[in-house]
Amino acid sequence: MAGMTRSSSVARGSWSVAPEPFDSPAAAALWRAYYTEVSDRWYEVHEGRTTDPDELEREIAAETGAEFAPPAGVLLVARHDGEPGGTAGVRMLDATTGELRRVFVRADLRGKGAAPLLLAAAEAAARGLGARRLVLDTRSDLVEARALYARHGYEETAAHNDQAYAEHWFRKDLTG
Repeated sequence: MAGMTRSSSVARGSWSVAPEPFDSPAAAALWRAYYTEVSDRWYEVHEGRTTDPDELEREIAAETGAEFAPPAGVLLVARHDGEPGGTAGVRMLDATTGELRRVFVRADLRGKGAAPLLLAAAEAAARGLGARRLVLDTRSDLVEARALYARHGYEETAAHNDQAYAEHWFRKDLTG
């Protein structure tokens, strides 16, 4: 996996991970599932409700994922027994810094090894894009995500952006 580029793929057990166009039907379905879950979770924690359907559609449509298009980005799709089960995206912020986004595994497939595989594939893809470090942001209520990143060598750092919902920022050096 260390030399993985945007055009290579990785498989482990019944999982495979490979780059996919950000606007493919599988990527779009996983984006919808991801956004619905994190949005509903935020509203349930803060307002005791799920996301308004009109708002959900507006926000899903507003973030096309075009930042994951080559040459400055890549979207990886993990498939479990051939079915789309998760994503991880990398976009370059500058010549040596990549940003990890949209790390997601469908709820019914969690605990089956996809998240570490997606992280490893995203790190390899980021290296292939020239990244020497990866940064990411997440929220306080996404405790599982924060634990995953910490387990895989990401260190919590000062803010690197001013995203509205970002509450925790992480960084990982990819050169070691």
